[in-house]
Amino acid sequence: MCGIAGICRLNTTEPLSPEAGTLVTGMCDRMVHRGPDGSGMWQSGPVCLGHRRLSIIDLAGGAQPMSDTTARLTITFNGEIYNFKELKEELAQRGARFQTNSDTEIILEAYKFWGADCLARFDGMFAFALWDSDNQRLFCARDRFGKKPFFYTVQQNCLYFASELTALTAVLRGLEFTLDTKAVMRYLAYEYVPTPQTVYREITGLPPAHHLLLENGRVHNAPYWDMPAPDERDSRDERELCAELYRLLSRAVRRRMISDVPLGVFLSGGIDSSIVAGLMAEQSVAPVKTFSIGFREASYDESQYARTAAEAFGTEHFERVLSADECADILPGTVSRMDLPMADASVAPTALLSKITREHVTVALGGDGADELWAGYEHYIGFKAAEWYNALPSFARRRVIEPLARCLPASADYINPCLAAATFLCGARAPAHFRVQAMLTAFTPDLQREILNPDWCDTHFLREQLFAPTREHFDHWRPPEAAEPTARAFYVYARQFMLDDILVKVDRCSMLHSLEVRAPFLDKDVAEFAARLPLRHKLRGFQRKYLLKKAFAELLPPKILRRNKRGFQIPVADWLRGKMRPLMEDMLSEDRLRAQGIFNANAVRVLMDNHISGKADMRKQLWTLLVLQLWLAAQQART
Repeated sequence: MCGIAGICRLNTTEPLSPEAGTLVTGMCDRMVHRGPDGSGMWQSGPVCLGHRRLSIIDLAGGAQPMSDTTARLTITFNGEIYNFKELKEELAQRGARFQTNSDTEIILEAYKFWGADCLARFDGMFAFALWDSDNQRLFCARDRFGKKPFFYTVQQNCLYFASELTALTAVLRGLEFTLDTKAVMRYLAYEYVPTPQTVYREITGLPPAHHLLLENGRVHNAPYWDMPAPDERDSRDERELCAELYRLLSRAVRRRMISDVPLGVFLSGGIDSSIVAGLMAEQSVAPVKTFSIGFREASYDESQYARTAAEAFGTEHFERVLSADECADILPGTVSRMDLPMADASVAPTALLSKITREHVTVALGGDGADELWAGYEHYIGFKAAEWYNALPSFARRRVIEPLARCLPASADYINPCLAAATFLCGARAPAHFRVQAMLTAFTPDLQREILNPDWCDTHFLREQLFAPTREHFDHWRPPEAAEPTARAFYVYARQFMLDDILVKVDRCSMLHSLEVRAPFLDKDVAEFAARLPLRHKLRGFQRKYLLKKAFAELLPPKILRRNKRGFQIPVADWLRGKMRPLMEDMLSEDRLRAQGIFNANAVRVLMDNHISGKADMRKQLWTLLVLQLWLAAQQART
């Protein structure tokens, strides 16, 4: 796991100036947390590549940037290729010669034999840039699910790229970086800016499963893989499917246990992380190290389940129980270091968990990806229930169910019945293509029109384009067998929410503490197996993760198997009324907002007053605004 950066001229016949090396080194130094074990810079003609290294495999021989034996190819690489040993054997049979035992060299040799088609052979998480001197070509790529980041901008006849947004904006002072009005509006709706758009007009995020090519003065990107559609004709029985899933996930875990440094597992006590811990324990000769965080507030605490799993698998368990106040103390600083605005409040416990884990190991496995691919979220049930709800007579919905929903009690705990019902009804009323985002959104177009400064707000964009990324993903699958709305929701979750929320959160929080996190559920074969399954094997009635639970029923303790999904959350609603109210009042003050010119200060004040008084639960909206202000303040401090 590392940080990468580089510059390449569009006209590859012109060399870069010597100061290019200084800029690339500066970008890498901004990401020292991604690679504290070493650094490297390589410059030749029109290209300069930089690298910060977190040593995981081949500690002595894996330094980068790395060139092949002919010096024709040079690469800077962030990530891991889990099947590198199998590829090395295949490439050796084709005549490849190797200088190291690293997976980095596998990419060089694979590209030499297969060109861009090499990407189809990699099982891993990665972002890299490879210079091909013979063809005067820069070849870059990002892994299938976007676990590793890659940002780039094309300005002043050069392509600039880096693993982090701020590595570009803080170092390349001579370039233009303009806050994108439309990106801010999308952030308010999604709580993140959907890829490939970023918060700056001039910077693009390379989409997952895409490669980027700079050749003949042009920069373009193209996909190399896509999630397969569900195959409703799959007639295999459940016993066969369970055996195959167990085999595939066991292999995925085994591959991700290859490391030359100590490793462990994030263990929340949920089904996903417990499966990973159990499979690690099955394949490890020594007790597996497991790590968890608990809260003193019972509504948010999962530590008892983590201890149950740890005892069942005989792990060496490390646990820290916090008060919510302790978590609140570190939250503003964590948010401001997140590189890009993202309003997932679980960044604080994720960062703390990463910090504690890094005190003992350098690599951790986690359960990321299972909820999106196996229907782990409550919203999957809501999506399916919405179809039944809309089939009811209009009078039953409007005169019976909706009035009853408004009478449900409000709560600042993990579950707020009144807010949950309102969220479901909002999604149920929405068109099918918008239903997933309607259940997740912070600011609807109507609410944005209220809180945004009229001179700043693009009303046409709000009305016509705000949720275009969701519509694009929902409509992606054309085959009739993938037409069911609930089946399409899986693609939206994987290509949008998981990409720009879950994976960004884990990557940034772990790398802030120089910790590598691996996700067996996002193994290519495991993910494709899940994606191809008919919906009934993932969501049966109201039972989520149906086949996943069935396949691992004998591995998991009954207490874990039977428990409901719980998110890694913190008591934001209470904090904004108490401990974090002064910070909120300061960051969303009338003077600050009027000086900024983005928001209607009076409308934002109404949101705060309604939440503080308990008249409404506006935790989602206020937290989204607070994160944006903390992020903007951090950017201003860097300039």
